Amino acid sequence: MMRHLRGLGNRLTIHVPTDEGGYLGRECPNGACKGYFKIVPGTGLKGVTACHCPYCGHTASQSGFATRDQIQYARSVTLRTVHQAVQKDLKELEFEVKPKGPLGLGISMKLRPGPLHPLHSYREKALETYVECANCALKYAVYGVFAFCPDCGEHNSLQILRKNLEVVGAVLDIAAAADGELATRLMENALENCVSAFDGFGREVCRIHARISADPPKAEKVSFQSLERANKELSVLFKIDLAAGLTNGELRAAVQAFQKRHLLSHKMGVVDSDYVRKSGDVNAVVGRKVNIRAEEIRELASIVGKLGAYLSSSLLKPHECCEAQP
Repeated sequence: MMRHLRGLGNRLTIHVPTDEGGYLGRECPNGACKGYFKIVPGTGLKGVTACHCPYCGHTASQSGFATRDQIQYARSVTLRTVHQAVQKDLKELEFEVKPKGPLGLGISMKLRPGPLHPLHSYREKALETYVECANCALKYAVYGVFAFCPDCGEHNSLQILRKNLEVVGAVLDIAAAADGELATRLMENALENCVSAFDGFGREVCRIHARISADPPKAEKVSFQSLERANKELSVLFKIDLAAGLTNGELRAAVQAFQKRHLLSHKMGVVDSDYVRKSGDVNAVVGRKVNIRAEEIRELASIVGKLGAYLSSSLLKPHECCEAQP
């Protein structure tokens, strides 16, 4: 009796479909986050049983990150599977006794199957940034840009910085083939993008490590548009000397390039006395446009990459200010 229903056992394995790119939706079980992201099953670490939320860093079992849509889908598949098993069992109970005897009486039981339980349908959401983790090769997608890897937990801030610096180099390559005003504008954009990439990176790494700083609320607001100011704040908040990650020549080149970017953003590139004083640019003339060369932007991109690696590694080390934190 009911062999099909009993044959299902106490557990059903349900395949949850991926999207057209092979990505599987995930949802953070942390009630304060509930962030949605996607991963490609089969990439990343092998045999991993835990998952890290790329937004808040919350860690739980893989099954704990199932989305609400996936849970509804699994329930609908379960109900349909049980429904089908019951129908098969009832079908096997069908019988028919032909009319016989003086009264010509017969009896039968036939199953008239109704519609199966409907399946819950859904589509995985489109996200903004697709990443392949530089540490474990997991392919994942998130809203925004910066994130923790759902498999190994490594933050992608340095990886994103390096990708942005590659774009800076590509823009400079295009500028080299352009003429006149277009070439100048492309170089100016490359310089702006280089500084902006480092500013975004620096803000993010300070934010995710703010809890180990001397003043977490202030650490979340550190700006990296001025190397001198950023270095002073890092020294107080994290006991880090940003300048220690560079040679004296690299530091001078970076400070001058950052000051040129400041002129472009706030003075239309026209040199003022503040620029001359802060940059140490002996060739600058007050009232004239600052000179920008592709070579110095490429050098800045290399320096910024070096600074990013230094800052990332420094924040992973214990500091005196961190030991006082609860």
